[in-house]
Amino acid sequence: MKKILVLGGTGFVGAHVCEKLVREGWHVTVPTRRRANASHLLPLPTLTVLELDVHNEAALAQAVAGHDAVVNLVAILHGTQEAFNKAHVALPQKLARACTAAGVKVVVHVSALGANALQPESAPSLYLRSKGQGEAVLMQAAMGGGAQAGAHAGFALTVLRPSVIFGADDKFINLFAKLQKLFPIMPLAGAHARFQPVWVEDVAQAVVRSLSKFSGASGAAAPQVIEVCGPDVFTLKELVQLSASLSGVRGGRGRPVIALPRWMGMIQALLMELAPGAPLMSRDNLDSMQIDNVATGKLPGLEALGIKPAPLKPIAQDYLTQGQASYGLPGIRLKSR
Repeated sequence: MKKILVLGGTGFVGAHVCEKLVREGWHVTVPTRRRANASHLLPLPTLTVLELDVHNEAALAQAVAGHDAVVNLVAILHGTQEAFNKAHVALPQKLARACTAAGVKVVVHVSALGANALQPESAPSLYLRSKGQGEAVLMQAAMGGGAQAGAHAGFALTVLRPSVIFGADDKFINLFAKLQKLFPIMPLAGAHARFQPVWVEDVAQAVVRSLSKFSGASGAAAPQVIEVCGPDVFTLKELVQLSASLSGVRGGRGRPVIALPRWMGMIQALLMELAPGAPLMSRDNLDSMQIDNVATGKLPGLEALGIKPAPLKPIAQDYLTQGQASYGLPGIRLKSR
């Protein structure tokens, strides 16, 4: 049975990836700091959980050994430059060394739309710059660059660059719907930023298809970069309004959305950063939104992997209405009265 290590397998995207890999006949290993974080994955029959810190290079190298492929989904959205470097640059460096030493054949790395491996510093935010740097590290290793004596030369690499990802457990569309149930108005920073939301199932399928595409790879092939986007483009304001419409806030009318100028948006983001817990938005997020989060059209998309991207509206409508009385069988009964 083919063996694969999935970093970040306990997260939102990771759970979908792991389920698909198991269905495809892979034996999946998921490292995590705490086994309890992977409790939702334990029912999968060919999945093993390893309790370790992936940032510990010796432990990571030991975990990578014996696997045919690796998927890296580790990412953070908020943090300092040091935190972004640790998650998006230093970890790929450690992973590249471990994969090269262990002779891993295939690596799939999930990055972000807007990252640029050729010119990382051209990106407007810490998040995107670190994402580009991480891509560059893996691309160099994939081509055999920096391989030490006695190490295997390179691996087949696919870099997936998704736009914002939506799905039943997302913290994006769901968050906007919840906020509108709490607040009378929606002051919104980055209201005119454009996104091309992609369904989490399509992202997971892209990971699996990328692995199958290079199942017979011997390494040192040119890395492939794929833009992972849905079929429709929305502004952030349109997404907020759509979340209200689909979840039935004020009868589907939602709350008034007030677009904030950039300086006010930066103040709002700063206040959110100072609040306890993970911020809803940071100043670095606003910096990322200075460029559109949509496909450039210069790189292959999901269609190159044989995937027809799903539209947001019908899927989001389903999961946003599940808590309403009109959803499912109870709704049918209500309508028949």
